[in-house]
Amino acid sequence: MTAPSAGDWATVPFRKSSRSSTNGGNCVEVGVRPSVVAVRDSKCPEGGLVELPAPAWARFLSALHA
Repeated sequence: MTAPSAGDWATVPFRKSSRSSTNGGNCVEVGVRPSVVAVRDSKCPEGGLVELPAPAWARFLSALHA
């Protein structure tokens, strides 16, 4: 198994939460493919990222909203 790289996600649009500050604060960006979600640091988009299976991402979001 190899670690994902930012280059693997170069064609996928990433977005920040609407609740993120606009002054360059500590934000994450999320990119979505049909079966996997990637999370990266908005200050260093060319750096590493974390990939999660889409069902795990959905459970994570549900836990945040609980």
